[in-house]
Amino acid sequence: MLISLAWSSLCSRKKSVILTFLSLLISISVLISVEHIRQQAKTSFNRTISGADLIVGAPSGQLNLLLYSVFRMGDPTSNIDYQSYEMLKNDQQVAWVIPISLGDSHRGFRVLGTNGDYFTHYQFGDKKSLEFTAGKPFAGMFDTVIGADVAKTLGYQVGDEIVVAHGIGHTSFSHHDHSPFVISGILKPTGTPVDKSVHVTLPAIEAIHLPPSQLAKILDGGGEESVQPDSVTAVILGLKTKFATFKLQRDLNNYQADRLMAVLPGVALAELWQMMGTVENVLRVISVLVLLSSLFGLSTMLLASMNERKGEIAVLRTLGAGPSVIFGLVLLEALMLVVIAIASAISLVSGALALFSDELAAHYGLFLSANLLSWETLQIAVIIALASIITSVIPAFEAYKKALQSRLSA
Repeated sequence: MLISLAWSSLCSRKKSVILTFLSLLISISVLISVEHIRQQAKTSFNRTISGADLIVGAPSGQLNLLLYSVFRMGDPTSNIDYQSYEMLKNDQQVAWVIPISLGDSHRGFRVLGTNGDYFTHYQFGDKKSLEFTAGKPFAGMFDTVIGADVAKTLGYQVGDEIVVAHGIGHTSFSHHDHSPFVISGILKPTGTPVDKSVHVTLPAIEAIHLPPSQLAKILDGGGEESVQPDSVTAVILGLKTKFATFKLQRDLNNYQADRLMAVLPGVALAELWQMMGTVENVLRVISVLVLLSSLFGLSTMLLASMNERKGEIAVLRTLGAGPSVIFGLVLLEALMLVVIAIASAISLVSGALALFSDELAAHYGLFLSANLLSWETLQIAVIIALASIITSVIPAFEAYKKALQSRLSA
């Protein structure tokens, strides 16, 4: 009966209740969205590269190695010998190897030298492989495959020619004009640094830095097979068994023929995410403040309605309702409004994520689940409900006092 009475009381004040509900709906949606995206973004961040067991490069710290090999940020302190790549490729514990060579750029986008194994074995997200919007992988030494952002920003299509420049700046005074590349393929959006990369062959990276006479012979079709890099920037490994990961990492870190450092991508990504914890906490604080403002709005709405409810309280007192019942009625009204707002917010956020999940994954690299029914969401709902009860104590106590006054005046 008390629930029915509380619902009828809310329906009698539709305008103010609807405005308060909308305020709660927005604030709770923001809080749930931020918390869900925060957790999912961490997972998505850790899935920028997936399926890789080790990243091998020159000793420079695991974060630096991760940044330049996966995120194309910064520069390596040095390269590793090409023979080290060959050694890893022939290791019985290794299933596949992806070489990476950095150093050049094209109109602000990093140029990455690699081979066909990159398009076969490189994975992101939930072990998704790279796919082509148009074209195909390298067919010739001076073919290039560009990421989705490169094609969109610069308006490139398959068959267009591009010229890479020395260095990684947006503006360069040293262009390799005598060795243009032909776009053979354009990759589908991944929401990862792959979208902002220009992929070329390893021999081409070496060839464009050769003297003009040797480069001319290669461009004329001769001597292409003799071009072999002296070094690579890093190597991404996939192992036949996960049990070999730590042993191989230790062996590579103690490798005598070359200075190598092997890192676990997952561990390095987790360490990098921890450095971004301040931004994470700021978002949570902002969400909590928005929620608190809405809860105080709920309290204000209930408090402002007390003068209008003198007659209602008097009738309830006449029917035998005690002051404690009036107190509980106001708290129940607030709790009902918040519970409905929580359920609506969860439905709204879930629907929005289900609708835009593909776009978020393709353009922002956020692989967000539309399922919000989790232990964390339940905790948030309970905390919001408790906070609504606490902020509604003042208007409930005001109703309690008016119930006493109504009794005394009677």
